[in-house]
Amino acid sequence: MKNNTAEDLSPIKLPKPVFPHCSTVFEALKMRRTCRAISDKKIPLQILSDMLWAAQGVNRVHGPFGGPGRTAGSASNSQEISVYVAKEEGTYLYEPDSHTMTPVAAGDNRSLAIGPGQRTSGANAPVRFIYVVDVDKFKTAGYQEPGLYDPEVQKSYYFVDTGLIAQNVYLATSALGLVSWFHNCNKTKLAKILRLKPHQRALFGQTIGYADE
Repeated sequence: MKNNTAEDLSPIKLPKPVFPHCSTVFEALKMRRTCRAISDKKIPLQILSDMLWAAQGVNRVHGPFGGPGRTAGSASNSQEISVYVAKEEGTYLYEPDSHTMTPVAAGDNRSLAIGPGQRTSGANAPVRFIYVVDVDKFKTAGYQEPGLYDPEVQKSYYFVDTGLIAQNVYLATSALGLVSWFHNCNKTKLAKILRLKPHQRALFGQTIGYADE
């Protein structure tokens, strides 16, 4: 049997996001919750597109320091966090500028988006996001303040920036009729599967789908 590789998968050009899902952000906040009981019901491509755009899509061409602005802020607009999308057939890198998912690994790697020893709730959920930091992105940040080169300050920045994206996802899932769960991930195995470089590291995962209730 042939072992599939990322080259056997095609990039996915996502449809443009559709906005009229929820009338106010306060309604989404009211509905926001962590839910670990998530079914295996598939998520339509349009809904996945909307969710990725909410996570860190481009919402203005001219953002801070002349670069594109995204829905989630980052330290000096360094945009050091990448979102990987683990699906049954493979894992993809979300490319905000082109609103495209680029394949990076074939096969089902959803289980690696959960940390070792964590509960297996939502094991068959259709999508898990994986948040990866690239600390080299701080070198090209718009405002070069000293903290960008201090490892401890870097941690505070990329942990906060990941939290901003994850909260966007929480609110988007609430507005879209889905649920989500933010959690740890298998950092060691993901580094190998995603072919991460020394200046990149997997941080957290987030399981997304329809409530199994």
